[in-house]
Amino acid sequence: MQDVQWTDGKSAPVALSSFAIFDSRCARAYLDSEDDFSYVPYGLDVFEGLANLCKQLKTAVDNEHAQSAADLTAFAPLLGDTLVGKLISGLSAKTLQDQINALATLSLEELAQHAALDKSLKESNPKEKAVQLRLRARRVAAIATNAINKGALVDHTVVAKLRGLADSYRTAQSAAALAAKQFKEGENLLPGTGGEAWRELFDAARRFAVVSHPDKAFPELGMDAPCPLCQQPLAEGAARLLRFEAFIQEEAEITAQARRTALYAEYKPFIANVLTLNLDDVTHGEIEVLDPQLAKDVKAFGLALTARQDAIREAVLSYQWDGTDQAMINPAARLQELANKLNAEADALEKASDEKARAELQKQFGELDARVRLSQVKNAVVAAVTRLGHQFKLEQCLSAIKTNSISLKASELAEKVVSKELADALNREFKALGAGTLRVSLQSRSDKGKALHKLKLELPQSRSPGDILSEGEQRAIAIGSFLAEVGLSGRKGGIVFDDPVSSLDHRRRELVAKRLAVEAAQRQVIVLTHDIYFLCLVAEEAKLAGVPIGTQSLTRRPEGFGVADPDLPFEGKTASKRIGALRAQHQSIAKLYKSGEEQESRKQTVDAYYRLRMTWERTVEEVLLREVILRFRKGVETQRLAGVVVEDDDYAQVYAGMTKCSNYAHDKALQGGIAVPEPDELLADIIALDTWRDGIEKRSKIIAQKRKT
Repeated sequence: MQDVQWTDGKSAPVALSSFAIFDSRCARAYLDSEDDFSYVPYGLDVFEGLANLCKQLKTAVDNEHAQSAADLTAFAPLLGDTLVGKLISGLSAKTLQDQINALATLSLEELAQHAALDKSLKESNPKEKAVQLRLRARRVAAIATNAINKGALVDHTVVAKLRGLADSYRTAQSAAALAAKQFKEGENLLPGTGGEAWRELFDAARRFAVVSHPDKAFPELGMDAPCPLCQQPLAEGAARLLRFEAFIQEEAEITAQARRTALYAEYKPFIANVLTLNLDDVTHGEIEVLDPQLAKDVKAFGLALTARQDAIREAVLSYQWDGTDQAMINPAARLQELANKLNAEADALEKASDEKARAELQKQFGELDARVRLSQVKNAVVAAVTRLGHQFKLEQCLSAIKTNSISLKASELAEKVVSKELADALNREFKALGAGTLRVSLQSRSDKGKALHKLKLELPQSRSPGDILSEGEQRAIAIGSFLAEVGLSGRKGGIVFDDPVSSLDHRRRELVAKRLAVEAAQRQVIVLTHDIYFLCLVAEEAKLAGVPIGTQSLTRRPEGFGVADPDLPFEGKTASKRIGALRAQHQSIAKLYKSGEEQESRKQTVDAYYRLRMTWERTVEEVLLREVILRFRKGVETQRLAGVVVEDDDYAQVYAGMTKCSNYAHDKALQGGIAVPEPDELLADIIALDTWRDGIEKRSKIIAQKRKT
């Protein structure tokens, strides 16, 4: 045995493909055009159905083809001597959506060109307009140039250079301050000596000495010479001048002076720069009309320039450079782009004034205008092409649903399948199933030069099958046909029967059960049925044929429907298994009773006594009477009388048990007319039956042994 898992919605395991399944449609009899009642093997009727389906499909295809027609008249305005016009005139199922997208998608430049051409071609005095546009473009371009030049004066390279010079001077100044400190430590000098102001004073004395002491070389003026600053005799101050000069000429001092000079050489022209863009109100207004955001950005950039200049100036003095390296968005490129656009419009206007050039512009505008209009209806064009493609596919379908090849294949298979071997197999099956009066014979006829074969049921009259054959005979034909075809297939795969004895009488049920038992000797047979009698017949026939049989039921549980249960329903259980089921039911009732669910407890107790009565009946048949006679089983097994003894006590116990069960297994027990026993009393009644059954079993075996000896 092999277990396989089959998940709903997924492909079935390969092992299951060998199974054949029977239901009411596995073999069919139908009234043909010649009023003959003919048997058609299961599967061959597919061709007739397929041909009818093809006719239905053709009607559906024709209707759908008519309904899916594309209305191209809406695109008539797009026709013309343009690329779009040619595309529209040639729309078909082969038109690619990429072609439509390519023409219907315009870049920003193309849209701007379309607008400019439209405006130029409509202008009444294009030359004068062109002159005005060029002047406007020149003003905008001048602002763009200013923005570039002014922006360069405060860009990061300028900031980096000034910062480098300022940092260098600051370092040198610190070194000079240290030298000045050491210089003042030698004698008691005034505060600030050696500092910046002092250096300027000393340089002033040097320059004045050229005038006041033309015959001397500063600072060697001599002790008798007057001081260039206070004009008093130098005396001891002459030596101090020489010492001051030596300090000035020291390397730290020279470096500081040189770096200060270098810094101010860059700083002074920087702070002298005028960073306005010269954006007058007229030009600003013109830009604002064309591009409001650009006009706003240009004004903001002008303010940012002066703010950056002030920040750099303060940073040079304070050495605080934060906020001097923030990025500024220069609108120069956008200004130049606007100027170029104005010049392009001017060019278009100048060309529009020339007839030859105007014709060329008109052609360019026509192409662009057609593309713009196509973009507005692109989705409709794509939908129309989709409809055309759908129609084309439908036309291709028409050739695939012709019935000629189906007729040829049906004739070919009929000749192979409908054979004498099948006719003999059918007749054997009909006989085994009690329909021996029905026979089939192989007949042939020609139709338009082709040999057609069929199996014909030999009936006494040409009447409706429903008037001649009973439902049982028709079901026998179905089962026999199925078994005949399965038998001739040569395979030993399992077969499944879904309620095979519907509409059959007892006699035919017995025959079907016997036939299935015979078939089960050579292949697995699975039978699904609601008929307990038929189940018993199958079990009996399987036992006689020596074929093992397994039974289980499909039930409903919390997890869903169709759950497999290894046990049969209560009605199909033996007496001992029924008692086991009652014990399990008693446990459930006891729990309900204990939890206070009185109504449900009463309901299940009534059901339990109903089933207990059924168990008494089954025990009488199965145990007391030793299965001499059983419901749902044919015949009487008289040999089993050897173990049968019915004593007065047996009668009394059966009568008492059945009476009590009948008293509670009644509608008025549920309606409250009778007090339903408690769970303990129910269990005692179940045990009483089980004890009696066990005693009878033992007694019957002893009596049967004595009688046989």
